Amino acid sequence: MDLTPREIADRLAGTGYLADPELATVTFLGLRMQRPLLLEGEPGTGKTALAEAVAEALDLPLVRLQCYEGIDATQALYDWDFARQILHLRALEAAGGAGEVEEAEKSLYDERFLLARPVLAALRQAPSVLLVDEVDRADDEFEAFLLEVLSTYRVTIPEFGTVAATVPPVVVLTSNRTRELHDALKRRCLYHWIDHPGLDREIEIVRSRAPEVAEELARQVVSVVQQLRGAEGANALLKPPGVAETLDWARALHHLGTTEMNLESAAATLGALVKHREDADRVRAALDRLLT
Repeated sequence: MDLTPREIADRLAGTGYLADPELATVTFLGLRMQRPLLLEGEPGTGKTALAEAVAEALDLPLVRLQCYEGIDATQALYDWDFARQILHLRALEAAGGAGEVEEAEKSLYDERFLLARPVLAALRQAPSVLLVDEVDRADDEFEAFLLEVLSTYRVTIPEFGTVAATVPPVVVLTSNRTRELHDALKRRCLYHWIDHPGLDREIEIVRSRAPEVAEELARQVVSVVQQLRGAEGANALLKPPGVAETLDWARALHHLGTTEMNLESAAATLGALVKHREDADRVRAALDRLLT
């Protein structure tokens, strides 16, 4: 795809995603070099949102694989529609066509019974964007499986054959770094750490993603959030808010008809900002100071 890093940034901005020059450059390189992007950072910094924005900006289908503890290749790759296979066998028996056992067995593994899970779906829909979300929640065996797929962009289904992408999908892997990923997987990827945005950039993000929010309210919301993220010691939050929570809080205040934040409206909408009781208590106790 013949786009410059600046053009990538502009296209992402057109979807509401504001990428800094470094992130726009690594995204450009991932597209040009056909290499997966591995994005690490704190929750809520926009890792998943980048994959969504790339898909929208390039008008490509987005296929998402949500990782979790215990996920294996079957959940990521393919399965067979067992219920339909049974119905097919019964139909063959009713029609008197089940006599040839070998032919009946072959017919069970026809494409119409194949259930494409995210990885296979992304290979078959290429060009596409494959988002492997929170890969750090999966185990070592699943990492090895991903490494093999991302090295060849093809998978072999014993009963069916080999499926290869005609065009390698754009692959984005995200990690909250709950554990270290193996070097073999990292070497296959281009790496970027996404930090929380600074004050001015986060205000710009709110103004872009939630243009209905009053300018002064957006500035107040971001100012409070930035202070909360920087809190230390006894004032530190269990789960500092990410950009998604900033946007939720700004929109919640807007829906209350607020154009400038006050103590009452801020306290009433904390459920959009923090998701732990202890954090809500800490923020509520500090609102007087945070709003000055």
